[in-house]
Amino acid sequence: MMMVMQPEGLGVGEGHFVGGGGGGGEYMEQEEDWDRDLLLDPAWEKQQRKTFTAWCNSHLRKAGTQIENIEEDFRNGLKLMLLLEVISGERLPRPDKGKMRFHKIANVNKALDFIASKGVKLVSIGAEEIVDGNLKMTLGMIWTIILRFAIQDISVEETSAKEGLLLWCQRKTAPYRNVNVQNFHTSWKDGLALCALIHRHRPDLIDYAKLRKDDPIGNLNTAFEVAEKYLDIPKMLDAEDIVNTPKPDEKAIMTYVSCFYHAFAGAEQAETAANRICKVLAVNQENEKLMEEYEKLASELLEWIRRTIPWLENRVGEPSMSAMQRKLEDFRDYRRLHKPPRVQEKCQLEINFNTLQTKLRLSHRPAFMPSEGKLVSDIANAWRGLEQVEKGYEDWLLSEIRRLQRLQHLAEKFQQKASLHEAWTRGKEEMLSQRDYESASLQEVRALLRRHEAFESDLAAHQDRVEHIAALAQELNELDYHEAASVNSRCQAICDQWDNLGTLTQKRRDALERMEKLLETIEQLQLEFARRAAPFNNWLDGAVEDLQDVWLVHSVQETQSLLTAHEQFKATLPEADRERGAILGIQAEIQKICQTYGLRPSTTNPYINLSPQDINTKWDTVRKLVPSRDQTLQEELTRQQVNERLRRQFAAQANAVGPWIQGKVEEVGRLAAGMVGSLEEQMAGLRQQEQNIINYKSNIDRLEGDHQLLQESLVFDNKHTVYSMEHIRVGWEQLLTSIARTINEVENQVLTRDAKGLSQEQLNEFRASFNHFDRVSRGPGLRGGLGGWWGLGPSLTSAHPSQKRNGMMEPDDFRACLISMGYDLGEVEFARIMTMVDPNAAGVVTFQAFIDFMTRETAETDTAEQVVASFKILAGDKNYITPEELRRELPAEQAEYCIRRMAPYKGPGAPAGALDYVAFSSALYGESDL
Repeated sequence: MMMVMQPEGLGVGEGHFVGGGGGGGEYMEQEEDWDRDLLLDPAWEKQQRKTFTAWCNSHLRKAGTQIENIEEDFRNGLKLMLLLEVISGERLPRPDKGKMRFHKIANVNKALDFIASKGVKLVSIGAEEIVDGNLKMTLGMIWTIILRFAIQDISVEETSAKEGLLLWCQRKTAPYRNVNVQNFHTSWKDGLALCALIHRHRPDLIDYAKLRKDDPIGNLNTAFEVAEKYLDIPKMLDAEDIVNTPKPDEKAIMTYVSCFYHAFAGAEQAETAANRICKVLAVNQENEKLMEEYEKLASELLEWIRRTIPWLENRVGEPSMSAMQRKLEDFRDYRRLHKPPRVQEKCQLEINFNTLQTKLRLSHRPAFMPSEGKLVSDIANAWRGLEQVEKGYEDWLLSEIRRLQRLQHLAEKFQQKASLHEAWTRGKEEMLSQRDYESASLQEVRALLRRHEAFESDLAAHQDRVEHIAALAQELNELDYHEAASVNSRCQAICDQWDNLGTLTQKRRDALERMEKLLETIEQLQLEFARRAAPFNNWLDGAVEDLQDVWLVHSVQETQSLLTAHEQFKATLPEADRERGAILGIQAEIQKICQTYGLRPSTTNPYINLSPQDINTKWDTVRKLVPSRDQTLQEELTRQQVNERLRRQFAAQANAVGPWIQGKVEEVGRLAAGMVGSLEEQMAGLRQQEQNIINYKSNIDRLEGDHQLLQESLVFDNKHTVYSMEHIRVGWEQLLTSIARTINEVENQVLTRDAKGLSQEQLNEFRASFNHFDRVSRGPGLRGGLGGWWGLGPSLTSAHPSQKRNGMMEPDDFRACLISMGYDLGEVEFARIMTMVDPNAAGVVTFQAFIDFMTRETAETDTAEQVVASFKILAGDKNYITPEELRRELPAEQAEYCIRRMAPYKGPGAPAGALDYVAFSSALYGESDL
């Protein structure tokens, strides 16, 4: 079995790259791949034999020789050594002249040793296999030579050799119809890709418009003939073999295509220079756009604050509660509708500013300095001023409303008590002035006297009410009530009437006491009637009140309790009916006595204003209300049963959604704390998580629907779940915020990696080092549990304080991290580094500052000198460049950008319109003014 180690960074074939230290890495073929090679498809073997033979002859002919049979002509090692001398330009040791086997083996070993000296380690390829004419081993060796000397140095945008060659082909053939280069086998079968490569660099050699996709053999032969005739690229492939093979041999195609790359390599230098300039200009244009957006957003936000503060500083009160309520409603609209978008704008403004400064720092541009008064600190100060005024306005509003509420409460209380008093006094003066006792019986007079005594007691009891009314009027005057005049007028009328009632009361008492000695009549039965009728009447009033009482229940159990109480009440009705009969019997006895003795029946009872008819009326009312109460309670029981089903339905979903959100927040937290793999893999995983979360939104919507049903049914409690809809909403918003922040962190790392040219292994190493020392940080963790937003107790994800990560390192941890990475630090050197990573002396080192420091130590970046060198290539080594050269080499947009920004060249010998690209390049990096 054969294994081949190949040069670092090739990235081709069927193996994988293993980076080495010091002098370059190794390209290792895996065993299973070489097992497949040993069973090489005959068609692929034929293609490799022809392609590798032609490639070798293209170099051997420079030495005046060639090979006919690749496995035979290299057996003695002489032509193999000659081939290596031609392609490397170096001399190999003198070959052995003998023809014995050991001479041949010695020559082949010299060739193999030379290959190994170029950083290629050959495993299991011995000189014996080559000398014995082993075709598979010989082809593998030639492929290794091709990779090392023809393909290894191909690189486009820091890609590996295979990827770079493929990217070069894709870019060159992108404008051509029917060409889609995705690999080095099937993408080349129709011949159009080869013709497109030739036409792109030499349009005079091929008329691409006449080529047809359905003529692959003709296309391939055209490309082969033109390449051999005009480009000095020998024919290495057969059109029929490529077309008739389902998957042409990748190594053969790569070998042939690499010849085109080297043939056109001269044109690539200008393209590379143009790409560098485009990249630099694109960064500059993007930064300018972000600066303009920042200025616009800052101006709009500051203007809104300027307009809003005078409105909040207005402290002119309103005389009525309704007007102040409108002011409060306007303020709530401001808090709910107008301010939240501005809060978002302020947050976005800070994010844009930080992102812009990061991009400028990564591209070595000067830091962005906003216009005067538009710094982030200026906006923060203006915002603090707004919130201070807002707080003062809110306090004033509430204070003013409380004052008006107090006034309104006092006024309503005054009106209520005045109305009650006026209703009580209504008719009292007429009653006290009548002379009804003159024609009354003794019982009537006695009753009138008792009633008058009761009235006097009532009158005395109302003294406090009158005094309270006067005190309310006085307080309303002291608080400057806007309708104080009407209050004073009404209060005066009440006081005058009260004085008159006192005088009339005393006069009537005197008259009744004179008549009391003249009359005596029956009273015992009336007294008994009153004694028993009064409590029964109270019971009837209480029963009516209870039967008409409006209840408020929240559960089936409470409704059932009401039903039980109602059944107990119905059980007391027979006894109450017996009591009613007894009371009515007393009145019947009074009427019997009056008829017996010829007395004028008394129509009223002097001890109670209650007639038998009143008792019967109230009793009938109770009898009618009982079945109505039955029906109402049954309906309420049905409604509560429906509400209970709604509670259980909501709880079933909430008990599933709540833990899911909680688990997702914890999962996002774990991802953010311990990311592994490449940034693209991390981003893909986070995007997948984000998509899963978005897909889960339908469950939230269904839960909102159930919550709406509960709200419409006025159900506000649910013992079946600890999750309220507000908890779910807060948890959902925190989940969306957490995943968005984590994605933003990875995006910034990608931005840093791409701008600094970091490899994934470097970034992973930086992250691992930082996480190790962050993990054992003595500071508290930034991530709390979910108990905060659920309101359900301590977090389920909290960890021991010493194991939490807080996203930053203390100076001692940072020093330990640098020492672990091989830095030899003294106090002075470490102090210098700390001023770089902690310029504000905050006492901590963030991950971004750590990455910036490490990339400054390890990565190469574009500089003004490199941009000047790139422009000089485009200008043909001149110290100036013309607009025509810029338009020819750069995309239209960026060419015009340069023409507008470049100053005229002032040196000698320049044509009209020549531009100074040196000053322009320096200005891009803040070294001069444009």
